[in-house]
Parts: sequence; C-alpha cells; structure tokens
Amino acid sequence: MKKSPWAWVPTLYFAEGLPYVAVMTISLIMYKRLGLSNTDITLYTSWLYLPWVIKPLWSPFIDIIKTKRWWIVAMQLLIGAALGGVAFTIPGPYWLQGSLAFFWLMAFSSATHDIAADGFYMLGLDQHKQAYFVGIRSTFYRIATIVGQGLLVMLAGNLEVVTRNIRYSWSLMFYGMAGIFIAFWLWHHYILPRPSEDKGIEKMRSSDIMQEFWVTLKTFFQKPQVWAGLAFMLFYRMPEGLLAKVSALFLIDTAAKGGLGLSPAEYGLVQGTVGVIGLTLGGILGGIVASRDGLKRWLWPMVMAITLPDLVYVYLSYALPHSLFIVNVCVFIEQFGYGFGFSAYMLYLIYYSQGEYKTSHYALCTALMALSMMIPGLFAGALQESVGYPAFFIIVVAACAMTYIVTAFLKIDPEFGKKQQ
Repeated sequence: MKKSPWAWVPTLYFAEGLPYVAVMTISLIMYKRLGLSNTDITLYTSWLYLPWVIKPLWSPFIDIIKTKRWWIVAMQLLIGAALGGVAFTIPGPYWLQGSLAFFWLMAFSSATHDIAADGFYMLGLDQHKQAYFVGIRSTFYRIATIVGQGLLVMLAGNLEVVTRNIRYSWSLMFYGMAGIFIAFWLWHHYILPRPSEDKGIEKMRSSDIMQEFWVTLKTFFQKPQVWAGLAFMLFYRMPEGLLAKVSALFLIDTAAKGGLGLSPAEYGLVQGTVGVIGLTLGGILGGIVASRDGLKRWLWPMVMAITLPDLVYVYLSYALPHSLFIVNVCVFIEQFGYGFGFSAYMLYLIYYSQGEYKTSHYALCTALMALSMMIPGLFAGALQESVGYPAFFIIVVAACAMTYIVTAFLKIDPEFGKKQQ
C-alpha cells in the first residue's frame, strides 16, 4: 500500500524539531527553575551544541550502516528513552548529573535523526513532491518549536501551581514528552515508506569513507574567498550567540536579580509563541525579498535587521516594564528582525556550498553555524553575572560591530537568489 506523504512528512519534522527545542531551550528554563546559576546553565547547555557541530564526522556512516528508515525509527525510540531518563532523574539526588547525561544522549540521537530524516526526505519523495512539501516540513518544525518553547513550558508552569512541587512538575512534563516520542516511534515504524533506494552501502569500506571525507574537507577550504566565508560563518551570529540563552534567563529571572520575573506560563507565551511567530514571519519575508531581488541586494538591510533590534533588551533591562504587552512587542520585534536577518546567513551557506560536494559542504557549513552559537554561549552566563543584565545587553549591541565587519569582506554574485526567467 502506497503511503501518502501527508501521513509522515508533518510528523517526521515535528519529531525532528521537538528534541532540539528540549535540549536548547526547555533545559534552560528547567535548570533556572531548579535554582542553577546563569553561569552554570549557559556553560552546560552550550556544550550540548557539540553533536550538531561534529555530526558531519559520522553522517557518512549512516549511509552504510542500515537504512535511513531504520535510523529514524531507532533514534526516535532512543530520544523517547532519553526524555524518560531526564524525567526519572529530576526528582533524585543526582538530578544535575543525571539529567545532563540524558540530555547528551538526546542531543546525539537528535543530531543523528536530523541526518537520517533529511536524507530519507529526498529518497521517499520525487523532486516535485520534495519542492511541494518543503514548506510543509518547515511549518511543522516551527510548530514543534511553538509546542516545545510555548505549550510545554506553560504546562510545566501550570503543574508547578497545581502540585506546588517544581521538580515533580518538570518530571511529569518530560514523562509526557517521552510518551509523545514512543507514539512517534510506533507511528513511523508503521507509516514510513520503504524506498528501494534506501539501503546501506555495505560494500564500502571505512577507509573509503574517510578518504572521501578528506577530499570533501580539502575542497571546502579551497573555495574562493574561503577566509572571508569562514569569518562570516563564525562571527555573523556572535551577538545572537551571546544573547540567545541569556535573554531567556533574563525573562524569567527575578526582579531582585535584574530580570523581568515572568512565570513559566508567561515565558511560554512571550518567547515560545509570540517570539516564534515573529521569527517565522521575518524568515518568510527574508526569503521572499531575496528570491525577488537576490541576496546581494538585501544583504545590508538583513544585517541591520539582525543587529539593531537587540537594542530592545537594553530597553527592557533598564525599564523593567510590568506590562506583558510591552514585553511581547519587544520580543516580537527582536525575533522578527532575527528571522529576517538570519535569511542572509542561510542563503550564504547555500551560496558557499555551490559546486561539487555541495551536500557535504553544506553539512560542514551548518557545523560551523552550530559552533558559532556554541562558543559565545559557553561564557555568556558568566559575563552576565559579572556585569549585570543592562551592561551585558550593551556588550551584545557592541558585539554587533563584528557582524558588520565580517559582512563587509563578502563578495556575492548579484544574480544569486534571483528567480531565473
């Protein structure tokens, strides 16, 4: 029986987005509610980017060991087990060590699931359906972000009110997520098609894979403007790397510590719902204008969009408004600008990856993208705690100078991104 893509594409990409949100965002809020310092939170959770940084190292082996379908189903079961492990350890005496260990397992499983799911998408659909469903998959990835950052954080916050026990509430929420992934595992085990092209290349030796990898790596560093490109990939998002984790902690930190003191339910609305909508709309607009006029035409407006709205956090940290409406507007502006400006970054990764080995080169670009967020995040919390929120956000705005500097060295074909007649 032929399986409709509508039966598996939306659920596959929802399942791809949810564990990433759990590792990168939900963990932040949970650790803050459990009393961890900003320094420790940002240090521990930034290291969780590492699987996405190094995933090009093991992605070739997914092609030769089992099928991509097998990897998808197996990783969803492993993610479900990791979520259950987080839930089980939270109420225990070694909650920090235990939860971090299971978050690491979840991060590696999620990164592996990403590789397999994106490869399976190309095997399970013909070119026409790939183009048709590309917007659908992105939409359901965004829905997973809203559910994770928004609804699930709200759920944990409401459980805190009902149970009057923070640890028990977050444990229950993660047990719920584990149940969702067991359901995904059962559903995809049944519903995913079995494309004839989806088979392991069992005769290829590991030495052949490593040789192919070194050729890919060598050609990556032989591209024109390699140093300008590397600087752009590593430093364009440096302000965001500093801001991303600390801004979330600022929203929920108490007024005594300089934060806005939002409850988990309020945070879920502000960042997980309004913020994600702003991010999505900004990204859509960025894609529209770049496809009409080309990346080069819109590069500098996008640079300004990703940097200037960071000023809203300077305002919030000094004004500390009590109005949730004002907070929502500020976060929407910042996230809309980020979504619009991030379009330039993603399009440049595609531009840099053109030519032979474009799939492998793009994977290396995304690894550098993860590294660009990981490194600033490692010390962002310590910096914030040493200078306070207002001075920290001023430092973030000053760091935006680096975004302008690395962009100035780029040379981009004016026709890239334009719709061809």
